[in-house]
Amino acid sequence: MGTKFKLLKTLQTIIQNLKKKGKRIVFTNGIFDIIHVGHIRYLENAKKLGDILIVALNSDSSARKLKGEERPIMPLEERAEIISAIQAVDYVTSFEEENADKILSILKPHIHAKGTDYTAETVPEKDVVASFGGKIAIVGDLKTHSTKDIIQKIKSKNLIIKNKN
Repeated sequence: MGTKFKLLKTLQTIIQNLKKKGKRIVFTNGIFDIIHVGHIRYLENAKKLGDILIVALNSDSSARKLKGEERPIMPLEERAEIISAIQAVDYVTSFEEENADKILSILKPHIHAKGTDYTAETVPEKDVVASFGGKIAIVGDLKTHSTKDIIQKIKSKNLIIKNKN
């Protein structure tokens, strides 16, 4: 899963120690199924908000609940390895729930970063972040890239190729 992957209990201890050293913790979450330029820009912008960037990946079962039975395209282990390889990312973990409320309440990061498809008011975890004094940050470029669109493009090109045979 990559050397940056940590189980939640281990990550909790690491983050507590980093906070004691005055490090600013940034957290984000998502499925991160097919990595595209929008993901990279998003993660790089999130990292600029603090010293440590944690990425929590939806488990395969929670990804299916959110996106349908065809997702994720890649299993958690592969998604974790790919996210771990991104320079801006310091730690990777995973969670089973459909939203990140539980993991946020355990880690209590300074900042919860979400993409530009959200506003501070529409972030599902906004109340739990406020409960421990964290801040919401909207980062990344405009949502002009999406895994769903990439999958559709691949499917449409495959149909064209199949019809030519």
